[in-house]
Amino acid sequence: INEVVKTIKSGWIGTGPKTHLFEEKIRKYIGSKFAIALNSCTAGLHLALDVIGVSDKDEVITTPLTFPSTANVIIHHHAKPVFVDVELTTGNIDPLAIEKAITKKTKAIIPVHLYGRPCNMELINKIAKKYKLFVIEDAAHALEAKFKEKKIGTISDFTAFSFYVTKNLTTAEGGMLTTNNAKWANEARIRSLHGISKDAWKRYSSSGFTPYETFYPGYKYNMIDLQASLGLHQVDKIWQLLKTREKYWRLYNDAFKDIKEVQIPAETQKNIKHARHLYTLLLNINRLKIGRNHFIDALKAENIGAGIHFTALHLHKFYREKFGFKKGTFLNAEYIGERTVSLPLSPLLTQQDINDVIEAVRKIITYYKK
Repeated sequence: INEVVKTIKSGWIGTGPKTHLFEEKIRKYIGSKFAIALNSCTAGLHLALDVIGVSDKDEVITTPLTFPSTANVIIHHHAKPVFVDVELTTGNIDPLAIEKAITKKTKAIIPVHLYGRPCNMELINKIAKKYKLFVIEDAAHALEAKFKEKKIGTISDFTAFSFYVTKNLTTAEGGMLTTNNAKWANEARIRSLHGISKDAWKRYSSSGFTPYETFYPGYKYNMIDLQASLGLHQVDKIWQLLKTREKYWRLYNDAFKDIKEVQIPAETQKNIKHARHLYTLLLNINRLKIGRNHFIDALKAENIGAGIHFTALHLHKFYREKFGFKKGTFLNAEYIGERTVSLPLSPLLTQQDINDVIEAVRKIITYYKK
């Protein structure tokens, strides 16, 4: 809050020194060579596709178990999103399904680290290398995640992170695009702000005015200093806050592991770091008298907020009508999408709050179990 006030009083609230400082702090935290601060993770995904030259002749493979933006950015480039099914145990994109879906038109793969659990990036990048494809990671949930001790954000061609209001680190709205490629980083940076050669801070700073030149018909994707000010001090607390999330995760697991009406999240391998963004229960609806949506309504009646992450994207109206997708196409994604309940998980919660959630879930299950 103090940092935001300082920014307001500084007289510069647009893209400037605080944004550049935030970029550098995130870059060092991730360990990537370059980081570009943006107004959303969606912007990052769109820019990455833009830089690698995705067009209407191309196909991009991704998962249907994700937020719409993952596939929408492919549509924005007039390319074809090709969905493949997910692993039933993790909800992450199935690498074996990826390879089966590759055609001569395939240009890139967008894996999504669902709930903060990293995908099998070793196998995905091996497949990408074999077929000379680009890999753009959707790490909206995965700021803290690691795959085999490699930090998510350092592994593939591009990685996009989200700092939306619900994320583990928030700037209210915001995102970051990381890469280790200097040429791509420069192009993404220029294209993120109208395609001009200099941002306003550089044009009007105390070092003197210099005119800009338009290199590319770019976009309005820049982060501003007000947003960066919200995020600056959170970077130093990331690992501390993750410990609290991990503690609450364990409390949930211990409370629900023996209940046959629900399935707790699958364990992660020892060399993989889960970002613990979302804690999801998979309902065994065959053992319950109600479905998932009714279950969420029952939680709401107990004053517990819950979410759905996600209804499989190929079943949404646009994708059904545009591509002719039908129920039964991606069975694992549909199975998870119909049964998942996301429970409250935040360092701002108290242990009593977590106990209240556990009590409410147990109460509902007891009442509605067959």
